[in-house]
Amino acid sequence: MFRIRMWAPRKTVASEENLRVAGAQEPEHTDEYVRIPSTAGAQIIERSRFFEAPWCVAAVVTIALAGCAGGPAQKKSAANGQEKLSPAVAALYTRLADDEKRYFAARDPATFKNDETAATASYEWAWNDAQDAAALCAKTHGCDTTKFDAAFARMSGQVAATPGGEEATTPEATTTAGEASAVAAAVPEIGRTVTLLKGRELSEVMTLNGPVKVALEEWLTSLRPNLMDTYENYQYLRSLMWPEYEKAKLPEAILFGIMAKESGGRVHAYSRSGAAGLLQFMPATGQRFGLNYEDGFDQRYDPQLAARANAAYLNEQLAQLNNNLEMVIAAYNGGEGRMQRLARSAPDAGFWDPEIFSQLPPETRDYVPVVLAAAWLYLHPEKYNLQFPKIDGRLGTLVLQKKASLAELAVCLGDAGSAHDGWFRALRNLNAAIDPRDPQPASTPLRVPQQLVGLYEKNCIRGAWGAVASDLHQAVLSTPAPTAVISATRRAPPPPPPVAKARKAAPTYVVRRGETLSSIARKFGCNNAQELAKANGIKAWDVGKVHPGRVLQVGVCTQ
Repeated sequence: MFRIRMWAPRKTVASEENLRVAGAQEPEHTDEYVRIPSTAGAQIIERSRFFEAPWCVAAVVTIALAGCAGGPAQKKSAANGQEKLSPAVAALYTRLADDEKRYFAARDPATFKNDETAATASYEWAWNDAQDAAALCAKTHGCDTTKFDAAFARMSGQVAATPGGEEATTPEATTTAGEASAVAAAVPEIGRTVTLLKGRELSEVMTLNGPVKVALEEWLTSLRPNLMDTYENYQYLRSLMWPEYEKAKLPEAILFGIMAKESGGRVHAYSRSGAAGLLQFMPATGQRFGLNYEDGFDQRYDPQLAARANAAYLNEQLAQLNNNLEMVIAAYNGGEGRMQRLARSAPDAGFWDPEIFSQLPPETRDYVPVVLAAAWLYLHPEKYNLQFPKIDGRLGTLVLQKKASLAELAVCLGDAGSAHDGWFRALRNLNAAIDPRDPQPASTPLRVPQQLVGLYEKNCIRGAWGAVASDLHQAVLSTPAPTAVISATRRAPPPPPPVAKARKAAPTYVVRRGETLSSIARKFGCNNAQELAKANGIKAWDVGKVHPGRVLQVGVCTQ
């Protein structure tokens, strides 16, 4: 209830009435503006020395207004309905657009053909400047980092711009080209929404519908090796990652499900659109959640920091998407801007409802049930005749007694300790900032599974396998690598576009007076005049009518 009062001279109000509106609702707040509900039909019940000004109702909620000519403060421009941007944000968006324009102009094949050196320098400058702008965006209030992620995806040459400013969907590093998922074709069943309830087990609130069951079968059949590899990799990383989820009060199974779909538990996974790390953060989104470049190391590859950033992202989106877990997982893949717009357009709809599901790209429709299915299997393997291996995930510190690389250690350790695939992946995952081929000096501490501390002394120091590993690695160091090894540093721009080699001009001959097609064919080695005539489009009946001055293509005779 509120009172509308305005002072007026006593002489203008003969009855000295004040009209008080009873039963009016409090102002209703939305994201866009403050709206006062209609008070039509309200009963006037009080007398006073004030009068009602229905044409100026907004005055009671917009105290700072000098009069009633203006409406409530708005976030959107009345001219075009677009959100008003701060000068700092507008400048960053303009900078990004200029960088992207310069990038594509420099990579144009014609530009490269004219001056390849200058074109390369130009597009690399634009790429690096866009990354710097993305880092500023992550620190600037109101700046949408997904715009930068989408731009990087377009510049990577794999993801096209989407209409209406939609974010580009991030392909996972585990996507296998040419394989169609049955989940994407499954008809969604409308069921109870999978809502995350803090403090409750995920299994208490998760419903298995058709698409999730289809995804379960995929994980248990064609994707089973990926699932098992993810589980094994995660067990060695669990003590680094799970505490970050636990502090955020999020279920561990969701962390496992996202990791299984995104990277398979490979710390250095890198997608074609530029997403990186175990949880596949795009550059700008990673910077927004604290994943930066420190001493040349891209922190998206740090397991603990990536888990912390992922948990912060999910909690942020849970707050914005009404704790709807499916919608949040969809936002992680397809962009939070898209999901928030869909949620506003259909506030009562869930992820599986046609109003939401039909508006999503096929990859996101596939992504959500696949993540949920992996999470479910992590919780209930025994229900599906699935047995995860027993992994001792305790971590320890191995101090090198002599110079060695991670690759050498993987060779001399072999599969000791029941590691059927060897120890290279675990060593690489746990020491993400180290290039596995670079020898590390003696006394370097390495984070390793606890069981390797003793095995190192046995296999790599006292045993013969250390010498074998060293001999093999010396050959690696002395042989130039055929391709550059991607290091976990600032993301390099894509390679330059191939420049078409100039074709050697096809040999030609100008017909002289007195020459015939037959004599020219003999001169250049053609078997007969018909062969030369065919190459020059001369009809059979015109073979004898070749005029002096005509230019003939004689390449067919010189091949």
